[in-house]
Amino acid sequence: MKVRTVLGAALGTVGAAVVGNRLLARRAGDLENPLVGVERTYRWRGIETSYTVAGNPNDPDMLLCHGIYTGASSHEFEPVVEQLAEDYHVIAVDLPGFGRSERPPLVYSPTLYAEFIRDFAADVTDEPIVVASSLTGALAVDGAGEQESEFEHLVLICPTDETGGQRPWLRTLLRTPIVGTTLYNLLASKPSIRYFYDRDGYYDSDRIDEEAVRYAWDSAHQPGARYATASFAAGMLDPDADSEFDLKTELAALETPTTLVWGRDAELVPLREGRDLAEAADTDLVVIDYATQLPHAEHPDKFVEYLTAELLHAGPSAGRDGDFDG
Repeated sequence: MKVRTVLGAALGTVGAAVVGNRLLARRAGDLENPLVGVERTYRWRGIETSYTVAGNPNDPDMLLCHGIYTGASSHEFEPVVEQLAEDYHVIAVDLPGFGRSERPPLVYSPTLYAEFIRDFAADVTDEPIVVASSLTGALAVDGAGEQESEFEHLVLICPTDETGGQRPWLRTLLRTPIVGTTLYNLLASKPSIRYFYDRDGYYDSDRIDEEAVRYAWDSAHQPGARYATASFAAGMLDPDADSEFDLKTELAALETPTTLVWGRDAELVPLREGRDLAEAADTDLVVIDYATQLPHAEHPDKFVEYLTAELLHAGPSAGRDGDFDG
């Protein structure tokens, strides 16, 4: 009798999980393009990826590469795209496995993303200024290190090459059909997404855009969304998961001019790490006050002001630490 009770409870739990997962999938509608501009597609190794173009094609190309986290997409740059397009030919891409790009059930790796950024820039842009956020910043450095890359300038927003250690078992678990989907849906819930923005994304929680939370939730519940996130959550997208990689070493060896942008109050990747990185690689470091991991989303006017007025028009000034009040 007890065995039957346990089995019945287990089956009921599994059944409830399956139903709950299906309901969540249905609640997430089609993901609209959140950016101004013209949407285009780029086919890479059989994966259809989406990107948006805005601004005058005769202006310098600026490639925007969003960070990697649950629900990530080019929506991250929505607050700055329209302003940047006044002076630059902006190309904002959804990385494979995220946003409006296809999300095949691949085992996503750092090499895949580094090579995608390199190939996309070579095929779609012309010597672009590459703006990359968080972990994608390190992957862009990896891509820029290839001889084929021709990046005009790198702007790295709180870049990191370490997200907490590698846990391949977690990736395997999150990829399983029922248990993995259920755990993923907890990770991708609206409270969880908002917690990420509140803890690590924004200095002032009142600045969190509820539309950004909603879009991230919708993005996180598109078919196949858990596969890339599973690799990220397991630490398997850290650049050293595929090969030896040290951000300081790689950045110091890089010939591409590079600027670091940091939120003064960032905790996930603290400012002291930014200062150490800038000193080791002899790069510019710009600090934006009252900001954490997403200074471009929290203080878009200040972020755009820096890019347009100082970095690109005034030219580089190595070692400068510019402080902006948000």
